[in-house]
Amino acid sequence: LDIDALKIVSEGVNRFRAQEGKGVLLITHYTRILRYITPDYVHVFVNGKIAEQGGPELAEQLEAEGYDKYVNATV
Repeated sequence: LDIDALKIVSEGVNRFRAQEGKGVLLITHYTRILRYITPDYVHVFVNGKIAEQGGPELAEQLEAEGYDKYVNATV
């Protein structure tokens, strides 16, 4: 998605999330969308298993440090 489309999609997701009893499972390798959608939980999956979980700060850590520590731990 380009930046304009990213904002439009994010606004729609946020409107949906704001509804009572609604939730969203967002799977992405493109963390730029997280500038517009703040996750409640972040899970890192490696080989089909949860390698780590946390809050929005985990997404920030992944953006800064990458996934190498998870991928290399499974080799």
